[in-house]
Amino acid sequence: MARDGEVHIRVRAAGLNPIDYKIREGKMRWVNRLDLPQVAGSELSGVVEGVGAGVTRFAVGDRVFARVDRKKLGAYAAHAVVHEAMVAKMPESLDFSDAAGLPLAGLTALQALRDELGVTAGDRVFISGGAGGVGTLAIQLAVWMGAEVATTASPRGEELVRSLGATTVINYQKQKFKDVLRDYDGAFDLTGGQDLPDSFAILKRGAKTVSIGGVPEPANARVDLDAGPVVAAALRVASAKIRRQARQRGVGYRYMFMHPSGEDLNLLAGLVDKGTLKAVTDRVLPFEQIAEGFAYLEQGRAKGKVVVRM
Repeated sequence: MARDGEVHIRVRAAGLNPIDYKIREGKMRWVNRLDLPQVAGSELSGVVEGVGAGVTRFAVGDRVFARVDRKKLGAYAAHAVVHEAMVAKMPESLDFSDAAGLPLAGLTALQALRDELGVTAGDRVFISGGAGGVGTLAIQLAVWMGAEVATTASPRGEELVRSLGATTVINYQKQKFKDVLRDYDGAFDLTGGQDLPDSFAILKRGAKTVSIGGVPEPANARVDLDAGPVVAAALRVASAKIRRQARQRGVGYRYMFMHPSGEDLNLLAGLVDKGTLKAVTDRVLPFEQIAEGFAYLEQGRAKGKVVVRM
């Protein structure tokens, strides 16, 4: 039942994401403590079945998609109730499966490039792991913003990332990108590990790396987690090494938490329907095979998104 400001959605498909199996493994409990038991799942597409008082942007029968509240989750279910601020009408050109894989990755890519890196026309941007769910969208959005994009990919993924607009592709199996690239205006780290400090080496002084694969830093406690000084102190210690490495290179480091936004989803939907942004789906499975979907995703070889149909 939808309460004031909420939308009741009959779920038709849901996206699988690394954040979902990290939550399952308990790796995010220090960031997002859930009241267990909890239905998992971070993004969905479906049909509006009801609206709460005050909801004016949606009506019964609308085809919608959403990145759900990270404190509530709930996408892996037949029905979900989501605040209207996190919901948008699906791109008219997509089916439910492709639309379900767009919210989390699309919002992450858009907010990282636009809000954190401030990408503008003429910038040279590096995106690690360009063939993955976030990477495939980030490449396209960076090109739409007027940037020249370099990325890493396996030989199997090179054709895909070039088709999306990447002009420089480093085969990470044979070469280190830090040995090839220089003087970039920004980096979007999707892979973490050694790729994160290596990204500092390719940036202009004063430029910045934004990461979803690294370690949260003290600012995240206040800006993203609404947490107090104890959490901020813990993050200060946990991120000390990576922040020091950034300072030594004369660059900035920011760990990013994406924020659900129906307004941003509307923007993405418009880009899809104009043909500017392509949803890249690796495979679609029935919900009964969600375990197999996660096993595949955790291998790290998916090209685009993995989605389950309800």
